[in-house]
Amino acid sequence: MSLMSATAVVPLLVDGVPDRIFWSGRRYVVTDKPTPLEELTYGLTHPLDLTGWRFQGTDRDGVSHMFEIILRGGKWELVRVYD
Repeated sequence: MSLMSATAVVPLLVDGVPDRIFWSGRRYVVTDKPTPLEELTYGLTHPLDLTGWRFQGTDRDGVSHMFEIILRGGKWELVRVYD
């Protein structure tokens, strides 16, 4: 699954880096090293001006997803979830 429309979320950040996220009624703990989305724009001739993260989160049942979140208008939005 890949969620394409933005959904408001409130991630828990530790030192500015995602540590947990609550999505679809479940709490996910970040289980990899989050990648700033700014790094994913490397090499573009016109880099994107955004603040965001891509990271894997795992719930207590061991179900994992890859999440992409961005900061827009002072609020965090979940823009994509991968199974």
